[in-house]
Amino acid sequence: MEEKHITGEHLTAFASGLLEKGYILISEAPDGTGFTAVKDGASVNMNTAARPTKASFKQQVFPKTEPVFHFHKTVDDVLLFDPLPHTQKTVVFGARPCDAKSISIMRKVFNWDYKDEFFNARADNTVVIGTLCKYSDETCFCTSVGLSPSSTDGSDLFLVPLDDGGYAVKVVTEKGQQFVSENPALFGEAKAGADAVAATHPGPAQKFDAAQVRTWISQNFDHPHWAELGQTCLGCAQCAFSCPVCHCFDIVDEPDSFLEGRRMKNWDACQGGMFTKHASGHNPRDDQGKRYRQRVSHKFSYYPERFGEILCTGCGRCTRGCVVGVDIGEIAAGIAGLA
Repeated sequence: MEEKHITGEHLTAFASGLLEKGYILISEAPDGTGFTAVKDGASVNMNTAARPTKASFKQQVFPKTEPVFHFHKTVDDVLLFDPLPHTQKTVVFGARPCDAKSISIMRKVFNWDYKDEFFNARADNTVVIGTLCKYSDETCFCTSVGLSPSSTDGSDLFLVPLDDGGYAVKVVTEKGQQFVSENPALFGEAKAGADAVAATHPGPAQKFDAAQVRTWISQNFDHPHWAELGQTCLGCAQCAFSCPVCHCFDIVDEPDSFLEGRRMKNWDACQGGMFTKHASGHNPRDDQGKRYRQRVSHKFSYYPERFGEILCTGCGRCTRGCVVGVDIGEIAAGIAGLA
């Protein structure tokens, strides 16, 4: 992996230059709510020692709601109009490894039995500039799902802050290489120190063995432990909406008038009571224990079995935002203890 160096001033100039070229730049909002667009290079937030934002940048590639097509009724026909493809170039600045990895994880399901042109257009036009994460608390467990504060997976360029005020720049993908090649005056030769800095931020201690969790889940579909877990969950779906990789959605036809409307793809969540309710009225997941079993099983068993990826990056957002303190990291650790 090629490595370069960039000063703090040159990083600001780099960001400003991207804005001048028409890129949208987003980074963590200073108030911690989520990721937000920045208007100048100096506004890029690179403070990854702060607590992660309440929401990830997931909606950049998977919006909360977007049209699949528009329709117009005529006397004897229905006309369909496709939305314009998303071609806006976007750069995510300062994504922590638990966020940067999200696109590559979701890309597998969105290209499984059908290629989702909406997701792919946004993902293909997004460049992720990741950075070393300096934050860790009791809810973090990235090291239990194959990541670490210095993981480059999912990043196109990866920055490690150095003592000189600049950054070591790891060139991870062709997208990242193109950015470096187009700005030779801003990226200098690599300097020593990146590995030493990364070593001082090893991340949280491993909470569980993901393989043990997967094994237990695969053998205990009807275990009473699921009912116990469901007694606490309120089914509000905060966990799914704040998660970098939860990707459930619903398709709804929304009329604008008697003659016109649109078919929309909207975020949904397996924790909701209506998520699996059939038109007949039957609901195969008719209590919260069954619904929470689905959430945990999907993340740690079903998705890894099909795609070879754990559907979780260990960011801890679901736990921090849960009003009743459901901690999926502790739940996974408990399951591993049962294996």
